[in-house]
Amino acid sequence: MKKIILVLFFTFTAFTAAFAQRFAYVDSDYILKHMPEYASSQRQLASLSEQWQKDVDGRFQEIERLYKAYQADQVLMTPDVRKKREAEIVQKEKEAKDYQRQIFGPEGELSKKSNSLIKPIQDRVSKAVQAVAESENLDMIFDKNSEVIMLYANPRYNKSDEVITRLGLKPGVLAK
Repeated sequence: MKKIILVLFFTFTAFTAAFAQRFAYVDSDYILKHMPEYASSQRQLASLSEQWQKDVDGRFQEIERLYKAYQADQVLMTPDVRKKREAEIVQKEKEAKDYQRQIFGPEGELSKKSNSLIKPIQDRVSKAVQAVAESENLDMIFDKNSEVIMLYANPRYNKSDEVITRLGLKPGVLAK
C-alpha cells in the first residue's frame, strides 16, 4: 500500500513538473537603449518634432502680430474693414490649429513617422524575444515596462541580455 501511494505521489509530482509553465521577462527600454538604430531614429524624430514645432510657433506668432496690428488700428477702421480683419485673423488661427493637429495629432505626421521608424525595430526585437523563448523553452515572456504590473521579478528570469545578444549587440554597451 505504501509503495502504491509513494509511486502515485512521485508520478503526480513528475507529471505536474513536466507541465509547469516557464516564465521570464525582458526590459524593453533596456534593450532599445542598446540599439544604435533606435537611438538614431529617436534623434531623427526629435529633430523633426523641433522643426515642426518651430513652424507651428511661427504661425501662431504671425497670428499674434496680426491681432496686435488689428488692435492698434481698430479705432480707425470702418465696420466692414474691422469684420474683414477679424475674419482673416480667425481664419489664420483655424488654419494654424488644423496644421498643428495635422502634424502633432494622434494620426498626425509625427505619429506616422514614428511608426515608420520604430516599427521595424520593434519587430526585430520581437523576433529576438521569440527566438530566446523558443531556445530556452519558455512559455511566456513579459515586458517589465508594459501594462502588466510586475511587483517583483527575480533577476534570474530577466532575459533582456539574451535578447540583446540575439540582436548581435553587447549587453551593457548602450547606443549613442
